[in-house]
Amino acid sequence: MDKIKSIIKSSIEVKNKILLDDKLLQTVKDCVNILLTAFKNGNKVLFCGNGGSAADAQHLAAELSGRFYMDRDALAAEALHCNTSYITAIGNDYGYDVIYSRLIKGIGNEGDILVGLSTSGNSKNILNAFTTAKEKGMVTIGFTGESGGKLKKLADYLINVPSDDTPRIQESHIMIGHIICQLTEEQYFSPL
Repeated sequence: MDKIKSIIKSSIEVKNKILLDDKLLQTVKDCVNILLTAFKNGNKVLFCGNGGSAADAQHLAAELSGRFYMDRDALAAEALHCNTSYITAIGNDYGYDVIYSRLIKGIGNEGDILVGLSTSGNSKNILNAFTTAKEKGMVTIGFTGESGGKLKKLADYLINVPSDDTPRIQESHIMIGHIICQLTEEQYFSPL
């Protein structure tokens, strides 16, 4: 029982650090505004990650393209790893490091947004994706752990969760992602 409580307390501690970090909270607010602008301009949001972060990327894309709280039209959002034939072909033929950047070259447009989730901020395929997105005139949002890793220099907006513990970072990524999805949905479909 003590171990369970310790894990829960650890998660709460990270979230309390986020709650007290006005700079990070402002970045979250800025990301909502960036998504709203993109959607209003007819652009899309693309998500990418690896492992658990890929699952989180897919989860957040679905919150936007499906629904969060409201029964409403779909927003243009997609996780880039959902086509397993593409991922395995490109990984086999060209290498795993280019699975996302190659796809962004084909479907990314100026004004689109790329959201990359990497707890370390050092995933080569995410870094390559951000480099390609910048070349295409896309806006980049990085979800990382505390240091931001190499992604820190490539992201227009960095959401670096104040932790170096992967599960706690991922839990906070989903929380922050849900906040962004909820506020984007509310403000896009029910503007004040």
